[in-house]
Amino acid sequence: MRRAIFPGSFDPLTLGHFDIISRGITLFDELYIAIGINADKKYMFSLDERKKFIEEAFANEPKIKVVTYQGLTVDFCKDIGADFILRGLRNPADFEFEKAIAHTNRKLSEIETVFLLTSSGKSYISSSIVRDVIRNGGDYTSLVPDTVRYIK
Repeated sequence: MRRAIFPGSFDPLTLGHFDIISRGITLFDELYIAIGINADKKYMFSLDERKKFIEEAFANEPKIKVVTYQGLTVDFCKDIGADFILRGLRNPADFEFEKAIAHTNRKLSEIETVFLLTSSGKSYISSSIVRDVIRNGGDYTSLVPDTVRYIK
């Protein structure tokens, strides 16, 4: 069985994430959307909200499991028996950053990292941009799946 994880904070889930996940499920038998918990990071959305956004967006996809984890991603991969880490690339800067992480993960374990380029028209979308649009009262709805709604 080809099991992969797609790790991230998903604060919030964006159309870029949605694109990578939707294409990733065609490559793997199971895809764990793994929400990393970092106690030092301040999130706009609660862990429960972020998990709900993803679960609702992929409610009809049985190959997807939404989970949370702490610690090293490679350790979590061992815990669930995943052989692959799926990562999305938006631009050359992403590649350089992700390449260093992939090499480190490979040094620590036998985990393979699989990179997918974000589809054309979505490469400019990032969670930090979406959060900035939300903070400043802009219309963020064209940047996120329908399941993401910010209500405060």
